[in-house]
Amino acid sequence: MRVDEARAAAADWVVGRASREPAFLGAYFTGSTVGMATDAELPVASDVDVAVVLDVDEAPAKAGKFVHLGALVEVTYLPWHEVREALGTHYLAGGLRTDTIIADPSGRLRPLQAVVAEHFSDEKWVRHRSEAARRRVETRLRALDDTAPWHQQVMGWVFPTGVTAHVLLVAAQRDPTVRLRYLAVRPVAPAPVYRELLEQLGCADWTPARVGHHLDRLATTFDLAADAARTPLPFSTDLTPAARPIAIDGTRELIDAGDHREAVFWMVVTHTRCHTALALDAPDAHREARPAFDDLMADLGITTTADLRARAERTLGYLPELWAAAEDLMRR
Repeated sequence: MRVDEARAAAADWVVGRASREPAFLGAYFTGSTVGMATDAELPVASDVDVAVVLDVDEAPAKAGKFVHLGALVEVTYLPWHEVREALGTHYLAGGLRTDTIIADPSGRLRPLQAVVAEHFSDEKWVRHRSEAARRRVETRLRALDDTAPWHQQVMGWVFPTGVTAHVLLVAAQRDPTVRLRYLAVRPVAPAPVYRELLEQLGCADWTPARVGHHLDRLATTFDLAADAARTPLPFSTDLTPAARPIAIDGTRELIDAGDHREAVFWMVVTHTRCHTALALDAPDAHREARPAFDDLMADLGITTTADLRARAERTLGYLPELWAAAEDLMRR
């Protein structure tokens, strides 16, 4: 399917479904398809990201990933009071940097998009967004919950650790991507800084064979979770057969392209999500798949809560040097 065809399918869903919501204010495309040529083939590991803006105090859980007219679409609901602050929000500004508005019956999105486009590169706002990403690393790593189940402890560590890449991406005026954040930050980070980010994950010296081995075992766990998951979770639609091309096949594409180390972050995330679902809905499968997760973490040098804490402290201690690199990117 071509990019324009996939985006047309997503727009059809917005017009036919989302726009009927009483609180609907508008919708726009975000994510990887924004930068793709419209006549290009949509990569197998890509979906069409759509932000739906609602006039509510708190947005409902995201609709997540689903197939509509043959396209894999991922919908995130956002409250207007959050979107209107997009210029200063590191994870929202990039989505409104260009005009990708699908619908704007309220008339609020287009004026906001014009302001974001005009001031996106202002030093004041670049710095504000990068500082927000840095604060997220710090506050979330300091809030690790030692009492949570192991897979949730790992989830609480890996996500803020990965936001270190966002600090640099935002400083370089690049979009803070989710799954491919390490691949995206590699071209803008100085080599020593980039290696340190990988060291903080624990995969700086991994080989393609090692990553491939862990991916094979993750694929088995993913299929168990996709079959067993029943309890609604914020990421439930990421654990379905429809999402497998992104979680598994997309990771294998990275390995084949020589970007194996850049695949590790999302493999850890996917493992934690699988085990969150399995622990709730299939405890026997959770125990059966646990050794594969434990082996992955052991290869990263993390087997205990104390190891997680030590790795978090390493990242926290590196923040001044990371910020110096961000400052340099902003100057340049």
